[in-house]
Amino acid sequence: MKTEFVNPQKIKRHWYVIDAQNRVLGKIATAAAHILRGKNKAIYNPGHDTGDFVIVINSKDLVLTGNKWDDKMYHHHSGYVGGLKSRTASEVHQRDATELVKMAIQGMLPKGPLGRKMLKKLKVYAHAEHGHEAQEPQPFALA
Repeated sequence: MKTEFVNPQKIKRHWYVIDAQNRVLGKIATAAAHILRGKNKAIYNPGHDTGDFVIVINSKDLVLTGNKWDDKMYHHHSGYVGGLKSRTASEVHQRDATELVKMAIQGMLPKGPLGRKMLKKLKVYAHAEHGHEAQEPQPFALA
């Protein structure tokens, strides 16, 4: 059996819409990362970007289970002494409703140039409106 290599010009990219309304953050993030990496295609190759575009809508209405709104902490360090900033999930969500989804999906993608390239195909919106009707996105049903 011969190994087939991926030709970037021949990859067909589709657009998918995931509705986050009343959905758990982890379920949304795993489905989106799966599509962004291209694992739903037969031509999947871990070293190539074979994935599709993902639009996540209604990110302001997502759900976290348990006490994660208050217990889950997000940390950022400026690089200076004493530069650690910590925020809870509810504080991050109040500041920017799309940031929780972006961070969760980014953590599931490869680190480095390949992961950054895949992350550019992710579009997250707080409400149901998005400007990608021309791409004819297909709704993606979460299990």
